[in-house]
Amino acid sequence: MQTHKAKRVEIIIEAPMEGRLTAALEKAGVTGFTVLPVLGGSGRSGRWTREGQVGRSGMVAVICLIRPDRLDTLLEAAFTVVDRHIGVIGVTDAEVLRAERF
Repeated sequence: MQTHKAKRVEIIIEAPMEGRLTAALEKAGVTGFTVLPVLGGSGRSGRWTREGQVGRSGMVAVICLIRPDRLDTLLEAAFTVVDRHIGVIGVTDAEVLRAERF
């Protein structure tokens, strides 16, 4: 089966910022992403967990698979939101089937 080069972008951000981030991505022309809850982790401030938190507090992961030539546009849009909040952006190489969907 033929695969096509893509970029996988993972953005971890505070849950209340999810709407602002996904709106910025859509405005930049990103047509697909997946949002997942983040249950816990560890960072500069040490270990943390979502357990016992009320409401939308905590973090989410927004995952995008895109064509490599669209990466800079996505990163610029994401960074306008992540720059002022807790969050991190990771980029890895990926391969996808059905490239027309990206």
